[in-house]
Amino acid sequence: MARIAFIGLGNMGGPMAANLVKAGHEVLGFDLAASVLKAAEASGVKAASHASQAVKDAEIVITMLPQGRHVLTAWTDIRQTAAQGTLVIDCSTIDVESSRKAHEMAKAAGCLSLDAPVSGGTGGATAGTLTFMAGGSDEAFAGAKPILEAMGKKIVHCGEAGAGQAAKICNNMILGISMVGVCEAFVLAEKLGLSHQALFDVASTSSGQCWSINTYCPVPGPVPTSPANNGYKPGFAAALMLKDLRLSQEAALASGASTPMGAEAAQLYALFEKQGNGGRDFSAIIEMFREKA
Repeated sequence: MARIAFIGLGNMGGPMAANLVKAGHEVLGFDLAASVLKAAEASGVKAASHASQAVKDAEIVITMLPQGRHVLTAWTDIRQTAAQGTLVIDCSTIDVESSRKAHEMAKAAGCLSLDAPVSGGTGGATAGTLTFMAGGSDEAFAGAKPILEAMGKKIVHCGEAGAGQAAKICNNMILGISMVGVCEAFVLAEKLGLSHQALFDVASTSSGQCWSINTYCPVPGPVPTSPANNGYKPGFAAALMLKDLRLSQEAALASGASTPMGAEAAQLYALFEKQGNGGRDFSAIIEMFREKA
């Protein structure tokens, strides 16, 4: 079993670290929030007083942080403390440029590195059923795969440094766009007198089917496990969807790609957040369309 340092033990990192403990790994964790660190301790994670203490004797370091600047700051500390040959894995969702800079930092320190953002939300993090999209060398991926398998059910090597972030950004742009379309369709159905169940029964088994309908239907009833049945308590918060959509638009601008639907989805989620809904599930945007109607 491996000695693992886990930096960032929030809504995603906490349960991910807990699953590593369940798998028999020794996990030393750090988070700036004392309450979060205490919660991680309850799941078997050993608490470190600072990041460098967690990293010092680790074979593998995992970071799960909000933004690229946080990752680069953490990796600056990591490269000063980690031994050569340490495998550093970033599971955050950040911009591709920052991810590639982190890889360069790890390489300069003699460490292997992988960007491995996740899909599956807090439910997947707790259940250990996340999908990991990985970017980095074959050697780094081979070393990381058994560790990632303790936290997820599907591990995909997408390419070299930054490829995991690229895949995550593209995937979540699809998700944001599709959820907007699904919400619009359900609001239209309501106006036309069509029941939620009737539209679900048709769309979930025909050409309209997608994850936003079949697994995460934005209205109560058809999919009992969707946040719509729990007051839109977030599995994936609207603020995080907005963050990912903005990352997609930054990437589109930098690469010269045309993404008009992605841009429109980003504007809609920006308006939804501005109305005070950033902490609600991203599927709750259906309520904004009802208000507009």
